[in-house]
Amino acid sequence: MAYTTLIATNELASQREDSWVVVDCRYDLRHTSAGRDQYLKGHIPGAVYAHLSKDLSGTAGSVGGRHPIPTAEAIEATFGRLGIGPDVQVVMYDEDVGMFASRMWWMLRYMGHEAAAVLDGGWAKWTREGRPGRAGEDTREPATFSGQPQNERRLGLSDVEARIGDPSTLLIDARAAERFEGRNEPIDRAPGHIPGAANHFFRGNATDEGVMLSPDALRQQFAKVMGDRSPDQVVMYCGSGVTACQNLLAMEHAGLSGARLYPGSWSEWSSDPERPVETGPARRR
Repeated sequence: MAYTTLIATNELASQREDSWVVVDCRYDLRHTSAGRDQYLKGHIPGAVYAHLSKDLSGTAGSVGGRHPIPTAEAIEATFGRLGIGPDVQVVMYDEDVGMFASRMWWMLRYMGHEAAAVLDGGWAKWTREGRPGRAGEDTREPATFSGQPQNERRLGLSDVEARIGDPSTLLIDARAAERFEGRNEPIDRAPGHIPGAANHFFRGNATDEGVMLSPDALRQQFAKVMGDRSPDQVVMYCGSGVTACQNLLAMEHAGLSGARLYPGSWSEWSSDPERPVETGPARRR
């Protein structure tokens, strides 16, 4: 049985498959070395480390936002170095809610690798339950990863621009309400959101302990945002295409398949002062 969305801590702890690849994705947007430092102090035994900026993002430039999706060749090289071969079960985790682990989950799915799951509750839940950790660095034998980008899972800047005002497309912003509404913008050039977008803060998909809500609860939450639209009409974005992936994971876990990612997200959209911006709460559509 392949795990394709979430895996519970007890399920990971009980598995005895050496072929499984476990990846620690902890990261801090303001202190970019902090995640690896935490990994070296303690991680799930056998886990390798993937760095958001160095391993799960391309080089930031004038397009693509702060964390652009790497080229297919670069993704293949990274996943191969982490020991991910064909059909291997991959389990990713971060501190708790999966805000960084879900980025790698999405990238694996984007490359056609379905056996990918995020550890529900992450490192916090693992240690809270008294499960073992190990300091230092673990490595795996390199593997040959070969995938084919599924470009239908993403939209580029021009695609998003063309859909502004299109009632058949719903943009959903995964950032906190204060950033979406433009009351606070600590990172990007301008405050606000893409015109016409709705808001669904990714942390609302999980409990205070970082465990994902039930599929039924998630479906009810997304129904309030989506209205009568189907998942394939949804385009998810955030600040730089990272936490939006946690919303996509939650939707997939709830059985709402087909939503797409705008990887450049607000960091790309807001970089050009000529592009339209909205502030305040989402408009009813």
